[in-house]
Amino acid sequence: MAFLAIEQVRFTYPGRKPVVDGVDWRMLAGEFHCLLGRSGCGKTTLLKLAAGLLRPQSGRILLRGGELASPGPQLGFMFQAPTLLEWLSALDNVLLPVSLQRRPTTQDRQRALQLLAQLGLEDHAPHHPRQLSGGQQSRVALARALMLEPPLLLLDEPFAALDAITRAELQDDLLRTCRARGTTVLFVTHDINEAVYLGDRIALMQHGRIVDDIAVALPAPRSQAMRHGAAFNEYCARVRAAMDRSGA
Repeated sequence: MAFLAIEQVRFTYPGRKPVVDGVDWRMLAGEFHCLLGRSGCGKTTLLKLAAGLLRPQSGRILLRGGELASPGPQLGFMFQAPTLLEWLSALDNVLLPVSLQRRPTTQDRQRALQLLAQLGLEDHAPHHPRQLSGGQQSRVALARALMLEPPLLLLDEPFAALDAITRAELQDDLLRTCRARGTTVLFVTHDINEAVYLGDRIALMQHGRIVDDIAVALPAPRSQAMRHGAAFNEYCARVRAAMDRSGA
């Protein structure tokens, strides 16, 4: 059984053509999939449907065999911007998913501090967002998304606004942390290089449809040196050619 199954899902905003138009996609537990396509192709809408933030107008989304009705602790979501609360410290921002349900315990605080330490922010726990760089804010947002140990993590171009070096570091942080926890990941991007580096599979999206499915058989763990190798660049060229063929 697929961990996440998207079955003939359609969604249309009022007065527009279908934004998601009959999408089928399946993910196995622990896989990292990238959803790749140009701006406006329906990637973010499909991600919101997978999160339960929108309901399909036809078709269905199954998580662990049960129909997904609404967001919940079974998934974490990371947006394009970190969306941290300015009046809270980094630690309290990470604890926010717990605080919305109940008063955090000592064990919760220890777990949040552990996540910050894993992401290189152990010295920044008391700092507020204005005291953090863009990359540090993104790391706090990632720790917050992982705080409840969700089996499914959904990310919407979370590193797009960062410089290339910081983005590469965060890609490694994300891969290492999710592999260690067995987290299943659906990651939206418009960057071919990023999709190839992160993904076990790449879903190529155009005009609301999945037009290609590309398996990436690069070895794990991934490393930055891999980007300079022939295999990595061959995958990038293959994905680019598929985009050119489909017009994606």
